[in-house]
Amino acid sequence: MSLKISGLTKTYRNGVKALDNVNLEIGKGMFGLLGPNGAGKSSLMRTIATLQTPDSGTVTFNDINILEDKNALRKVLGYLPQEFGVYPNMSAETLLDYFAQLKGITKKDERKKIIKEVLELTNLYDVRHKSVSGYSGGMKQRFGIAQLLLNNPQLIIVDEPTAGLDPAERHRFLNVLREIGTNHTVIFSTHIVDDVRELCHELAILNGGKILFEGTPNSGEELLDGKIWMRIINRDEFDAFNSKFNIISSNFNQDNTLNIRVHSDNQPDETFIKAKPILEDVYFVSLKGDI
Repeated sequence: MSLKISGLTKTYRNGVKALDNVNLEIGKGMFGLLGPNGAGKSSLMRTIATLQTPDSGTVTFNDINILEDKNALRKVLGYLPQEFGVYPNMSAETLLDYFAQLKGITKKDERKKIIKEVLELTNLYDVRHKSVSGYSGGMKQRFGIAQLLLNNPQLIIVDEPTAGLDPAERHRFLNVLREIGTNHTVIFSTHIVDDVRELCHELAILNGGKILFEGTPNSGEELLDGKIWMRIINRDEFDAFNSKFNIISSNFNQDNTLNIRVHSDNQPDETFIKAKPILEDVYFVSLKGDI
């Protein structure tokens, strides 16, 4: 089970180059697509999901040429966009039955069985009679997963699914994704580093439509071994340190001082101590083009 993307480019009419020669190979399991807002993540997701056509390049999933045979891909695709609408005053169970019919599941008993399964998997079975329009943000996202699972997809795409969720809802949603990620190829697009660290075995960092890094979280951290340094400074020292050193991130302490992390092949000066690289370092160093 493999998704292969080769030489994918897309420039919009306003001149924005959303995808710039993107090359990726994605196997079974959870794959994280990490990047800031406007990096090109949604453009890539929409292209893979056959919702837009690239200017050039190829995309294949197993034996399916996605750009030439869109319907073949759609039969095995589950897609959860950043935002999706629901019909007002329809229960989750009724709405899923409607979607199942649209997906070609004609037998009532078969629909009933799969609907029960996806509701239980997404922890929505107890609220199956409640109107989906009255669900919380996290419940709506889990309903989105339920509907995309109806046709037992081989390829699943979820685009920025945890944005706006509170910590408890995010935790429940990630648990659902973790469950389905064992048996499917799942592309998980996000700008939240913690989501990728918790879920994904492999990732790519995208910005300006280009792939800046591809590999495992561990391989990225190993690339920076011995090159991340930290120290504590006062807030009013930040600008001076920032002009002198390659600061990649900073965090406030309770006493209002700052922890700064610097990327450097050598110790910046004797006041810095070596820090163990984390995925957040890989992300910020990649965005600076230094990896």
